[in-house]
Amino acid sequence: MDWTDYDAALFDLDGVLTPTAEVHMRAWDVMFNAYLEGRDDHQRPYTEQDYFDFVDGKPRYDGVRSFLASRGITLPDGTPEDASDLETVCGLGNRKNDAFSAVLRDEGVTPYPASVALLDDLRARGTAVAVVSSSRNAPAVLAAAGLADRFEVVVDGQVAAAAGLPGKPAPDTYLYAAQQLGVTKERSVVLEDALSGVQSGRAGDFGLVVGVDRGAGEQALLDGGADVVVRELDELIAR
Repeated sequence: MDWTDYDAALFDLDGVLTPTAEVHMRAWDVMFNAYLEGRDDHQRPYTEQDYFDFVDGKPRYDGVRSFLASRGITLPDGTPEDASDLETVCGLGNRKNDAFSAVLRDEGVTPYPASVALLDDLRARGTAVAVVSSSRNAPAVLAAAGLADRFEVVVDGQVAAAAGLPGKPAPDTYLYAAQQLGVTKERSVVLEDALSGVQSGRAGDFGLVVGVDRGAGEQALLDGGADVVVRELDELIAR
């Protein structure tokens, strides 16, 4: 890859820089299956495929809505301040976040070595970098992974909400990050492991959209809008 064609790299966080996507997956599994088991309409269990189809890469409450809609379940939205034991979209989302925060606190997180290698290479080249994550936990994850000082711009779920930006697969959060870095979308690279994320990069007409296959599948990422798919980010270091 010739990085001289680009001024910036815009990274998703969970599953691209850190293996926290696995923690999110476990937290969603625990929360949704406990909720479904408590219903009296004999819902089939939540599965890993449900995660990739309805939840992966989306803002937390959007993921709840999307999965519930797939099962024909309607709940009141509630508010982000809802207690985690409430049967609202926000209550379920907050219940999932409690589980995620507990794992992050107890186990910590180590970034992917290949992703750190690419960050090192980009820093040496002077390429601007940003994190664009749907998660409101992004600053805590970056701090736990020792990456907090690596990024000039972090656009997370809280920043998006404050700026009134729709979440992925809309392109707005990535476009906002490029704007904050002072670069054009045409000279920016989006790096994403989620289908909704590559759709976001494609919708924004960025210079290059890189899919990172952590389970979504190479063809699904290509079909979603990725220009190229890799398994590890050090494949993008010019040799």
